[in-house]
Amino acid sequence: MLAIINFLKETWIQNAAFFQMSSATGRTMFDYMYPIFNAIFYTILYMAVAFTTLYLIITFIVIIFGKNKSEQEFIAEKAPFVTIQIPTKNEIIALRCAEKCLGFDYPKDRYEIIIGDDSDNAEISNKINEFASRYAQVKVTKRAENIGFKPGNLNHMLKYSNGEILVIFDSDFTPDKDFLKRIITPFIYDKEVSAVQAKWNFNNFNQNMVSVLASTIVYVFHHTVLRFMNLFETGSLCGSAEAIKKEDLINLGGWKSGSLTEDIEYSLRLHKNNKKIVYLPNLECYSEVPYIATDLYKQQMRWAHGVIGSYKAHLKGLLINKQTSFKRKILSFSAGFGYMMPVFILLLFITGTLSFITHAPGPIDLARFFTELVINVLLTSGLLIASFIALYKEKKMRYLLKTFVASFSIGLITTYYVNKGIFKSLIGKPMQWYLLNKEVKTQ
Repeated sequence: MLAIINFLKETWIQNAAFFQMSSATGRTMFDYMYPIFNAIFYTILYMAVAFTTLYLIITFIVIIFGKNKSEQEFIAEKAPFVTIQIPTKNEIIALRCAEKCLGFDYPKDRYEIIIGDDSDNAEISNKINEFASRYAQVKVTKRAENIGFKPGNLNHMLKYSNGEILVIFDSDFTPDKDFLKRIITPFIYDKEVSAVQAKWNFNNFNQNMVSVLASTIVYVFHHTVLRFMNLFETGSLCGSAEAIKKEDLINLGGWKSGSLTEDIEYSLRLHKNNKKIVYLPNLECYSEVPYIATDLYKQQMRWAHGVIGSYKAHLKGLLINKQTSFKRKILSFSAGFGYMMPVFILLLFITGTLSFITHAPGPIDLARFFTELVINVLLTSGLLIASFIALYKEKKMRYLLKTFVASFSIGLITTYYVNKGIFKSLIGKPMQWYLLNKEVKTQ
């Protein structure tokens, strides 16, 4: 028994000495790593501050100089033939969009409507076909195989489109009766126009905190990014409530099948080929935003994956293209500019945590911790301030508190999914197209 006790005692002494040595070695290593992580943290913080400051500057430039131009008058005699395309999959709500399009005050003999039905639900397909059978202006296209997501559907619809101009709506959009005349007018006056984008608004903005945040994200893009680009007489497509010159689309190779953001991908090709994009900030078209948190996460992850993938595909071509002006090259990056902030937030969290862990042990100064946290948040709050300005422009300032709370709750989780989409895109990992839940709302 004594031998066993002595053995355990010696083992404990040896282990204690080992752990003491390991602890000393580990502390030395932490002391070496702390200044590195701390320096990286502050470098990223300064970059984030510079980014949000630039975003604020752009926002204020838009406020000062971004006056809305009066739209030109529609000339019925010069109205081009238009094909309205409504790509859809298992969404009966597409029929509401088609009904809205049938009510356009555009010359009735100068436009047609195609519903691109990718549905695998026979009941919905039957209802779409029954609807189309009642109207000579409406036809339905259906693919043998649903390959390439939405752009694959658009390419299939292109084969049956007779219009000089293609006007595209996602199934949940509800255009007003004068929408078609107004979005086509720029093509009538300027033959160099290759694409026109209308402003988005939302029927279900205040459905819940998710819809408020989802709407505000898009409001910022329209009120800051697109209006800034509009100052320099260019823009970017958003995927719906847009008009495309068919000839240019065909000459540039059609839509990129499988793209998760075919709008941005095609916009970059237009920039690379010096094609004119017009943004109409006064022409609004209402739709829906996600009202379920998981839908918002999936949507933002898909958008991030698609946008980064588009820039990966076209970055080199844009930079080395001698025919594209320096101004156009800079403006072409505007659509992806906002994705820098989620990356900064993630890197700040990682390096800040590592800096905290490797810091020398000691009592935590809570007052200093929270003071520095608040200061850092304020210094990097350019996008949040831009969100508040966008709400002001939309006459929705009463939702400011709800937006603030949503940004620091649902918004932080959304940031994780955005970074997930960015990372997957950077390493070339594919992603599926997520169908979102849609609930019919009236304007």
